[in-house]
Amino acid sequence: MPFTIEAFLDALDLKEVGTDRYTAGNIDTGHFVVFGGQLLAQSIAAARFAEQGKSVKTLHTVFARAGSPAEPMQISVERLHSGRSLASCTVTISQGEQVCTRSMVLLSADEPDFIRHGDRLTDAGPPAAASRRREDNGEWEVRIVDGADIDDPLAVGPARLGVWTRFPNAPDDPATAQALLAYATDGFLIGTAMRPHRGVGQSLAHRTISSGVLSHTITFHEPFSAADWLLLSHSSPYAGRGRSYGRADVFAEDGRLLASFVQDNMIRAMPKGATGL
Repeated sequence: MPFTIEAFLDALDLKEVGTDRYTAGNIDTGHFVVFGGQLLAQSIAAARFAEQGKSVKTLHTVFARAGSPAEPMQISVERLHSGRSLASCTVTISQGEQVCTRSMVLLSADEPDFIRHGDRLTDAGPPAAASRRREDNGEWEVRIVDGADIDDPLAVGPARLGVWTRFPNAPDDPATAQALLAYATDGFLIGTAMRPHRGVGQSLAHRTISSGVLSHTITFHEPFSAADWLLLSHSSPYAGRGRSYGRADVFAEDGRLLASFVQDNMIRAMPKGATGL
């Protein structure tokens, strides 16, 4: 099913069922498992719900099991520390007795600059010059730099990928902006790792290739609007031993560095009769 902001906000509408315990619904993506980006976004929402007045600085998530879109998610928060400028907690998302993800979340309040520097965007060309992705329905707009096609198993390129993304109807809310960016960052680093390897493109994933995100860490540097164009500049410096590692920086269209993320993935031949991690 096409992504919509309304469905995304519904999934972030956590229902409190006890102290630091919530339930939440799922976004219908038309697949048999819950998209990992949804779980990242819900982890951010739960952490911010538990710690008012601070924003998420870093979210580190380990994916243990896939979730079923047919069942609601159970979300629990364990507070580790709550101070004036910093707070931390763990967020666990489960279905029944099965843990799907567990996240360590660092939250931070703004403080005055003592030092400041930040990388700048190198020339990736404007979003208008990039190729529109087929899934782009106007609710989540995606443009691929240099016409790279990570869905074509025969397309070969370097283990780098530039992706312009925006959510034009995103509400003007910093917490939702962080959740939307986390959602968007989950899906491209496996395809980036596969680019140099002819015949094993992402379109074969879950058919002849067993692939999945094992861990994802995102750090937010500056506030931003998810309705604006953001460039996800991906690279995968290593793949081997059935795994891959990727990293990316997120830039505003004016060149400012807004966020960074890294990801560990599983990429291996599909074991006969196996579907899980």
